[in-house]
Amino acid sequence: MKDIDDTQAPLLEHLIELRRRLFYCLLTIFVAFGVCYYFAENVFAFLVQPLLAAGQKKVIFTQLFEAFFVRVKVAFFAAMMVSFPVLANQLWQFVAPGLYRNEKKALLPFILATPVLFTMGAALAYFVTIPVALHFLLGFQGNFGGIQQEALPSVGNYLSFVMQFLFAFGIAFLLPILLMLLERAGIVTRKQLVGARRYAIVAAFGLAAVLTPPDIGSQFLLAIPLIFLYELALIGIWFTERKRAKTATVEEEPA
Repeated sequence: MKDIDDTQAPLLEHLIELRRRLFYCLLTIFVAFGVCYYFAENVFAFLVQPLLAAGQKKVIFTQLFEAFFVRVKVAFFAAMMVSFPVLANQLWQFVAPGLYRNEKKALLPFILATPVLFTMGAALAYFVTIPVALHFLLGFQGNFGGIQQEALPSVGNYLSFVMQFLFAFGIAFLLPILLMLLERAGIVTRKQLVGARRYAIVAAFGLAAVLTPPDIGSQFLLAIPLIFLYELALIGIWFTERKRAKTATVEEEPA
């Protein structure tokens, strides 16, 4: 019985620590949501700027509760973005004690780079891709077969459209981190990734075709950065391989 109790104690400590970290995460999201809900109109005003720049001055809502839920979605979206540094820190605080010193050095740069790359991807979507897509899609207004077509996007559909782009581009820009972590874990090697380059290019255009409107311009605006990020990951893996090889050589040398 004593042996069982001794093995249960660390597990209970980990569960208590996990509960504490989850509590801090939920509290952070709750507080951020309250603040962001108050400023939801300002956040939506920022998100709607590409639509205004494309010449569309009106959005509608077709269901009575749609406008309210849009405000809630905007607040939650902004809260998650604002809370991400705290959430990442809580994750690191929970995982770090169980890592060796060299593992901490290897993992920490990836955690620090994640919000930077996600923000870069979201910024590319907001400032470049969304305006291009909107100009293409709104260009179908006018006379079509003798009938006048006019775009009247609903506020909920537009928000979903923008969030899809921001998250798709933000997550896509995390590709180098994913590949480097897979290589670090021994799941893939740099040689395998180099050999799969042609498939990666096809996959990049396939993913861009799914996540962007049917116009070629928007697809290239996602596919080209994905290919560039793939090559960037290969360069990063090459540097880490050299560093590991150099460290191993130094450790093997007799004192």
